[in-house]
Amino acid sequence: MKKLPLILLGFIFTLSAYCQTSHPEFPILADDVRQTLFYLSSDSLQGRDSGSEGIGEAAAYIENIFITAGVNPFFQTYKDTLANFDKPSFNIVGFIEGNDSVLKKEWVILGAHYDHIGIISPLNGDSIANGANDNAAGVTAVLSLAKHFAQSKSNKRSLMFVLFSAEEKGLLGSKHFAKRIKSSNLDIYTMLNFEMIGVPMKETPGKAYLTGFDLSNMAQKINEYAGEELVVKLAKAEEFNLFRRSDNLPFYEKLKIPAQTISTFDFTNYPYYHQVDDEAEWMDTTSMTVLINQMIVVIENMANSPEKEIRLHE
Repeated sequence: MKKLPLILLGFIFTLSAYCQTSHPEFPILADDVRQTLFYLSSDSLQGRDSGSEGIGEAAAYIENIFITAGVNPFFQTYKDTLANFDKPSFNIVGFIEGNDSVLKKEWVILGAHYDHIGIISPLNGDSIANGANDNAAGVTAVLSLAKHFAQSKSNKRSLMFVLFSAEEKGLLGSKHFAKRIKSSNLDIYTMLNFEMIGVPMKETPGKAYLTGFDLSNMAQKINEYAGEELVVKLAKAEEFNLFRRSDNLPFYEKLKIPAQTISTFDFTNYPYYHQVDDEAEWMDTTSMTVLINQMIVVIENMANSPEKEIRLHE
């Protein structure tokens, strides 16, 4: 693990404290975000390669968070074993039932992949690709939102929280799950995926971008629900077709629903993609915490609008 200078570590802790003291209305605290993020990207998990012992420990950690928070297992257990990967591997799936007798039959899926690439060629004696930004940050967002809604129970529609395995192997976890959920004939309204939100965007700090921006009105509705321009369109996301490179894609293709990814990785703000230096110490847990808290009202509106307001464009 790369060690940072003490002065920089002190600055990070100061930022984390600022987020909690300056925003007392935020129900999700920076200390909780930091604790989850740092554990999931710790050396002890050995880079969370799918099928490895390390990702098994990460799965147990996620399950324990669900159990403690009161998030129910969606299947008989939280584990959804992949049928399309040659090593034992599984998604972790929990849910919170909606509080409206009619709308609870409709589902909003919040997802993120919790695998990474494991042990790679060493650099300066370090061979663990910790995957802090990719994608312990996104998993932290989903777990934080799950804990919040388990306590608030403010959702009329049912919420499903899915942490995908084997994303790095070709979106295998989400492909497996989208196929399985389609066969269940559940009424899936929309899917929002969280990917690499650990570092603020350079051009538009404080905002995120949404992949597949023009495929639906999701971006417009997110901004309407947030009461500000929270998500923007990123040209690089279009250029590199990021819409087709994360776990939203199988839901769009198989279920024909609005399914998109929210991210802050803008190709200029983080040089450690798939490298051993993708460490938790580089994450801005202050900006992460602000974004996750901003998403609470967005998810509430997704879950509580009388009609399905988010729609694919013709």
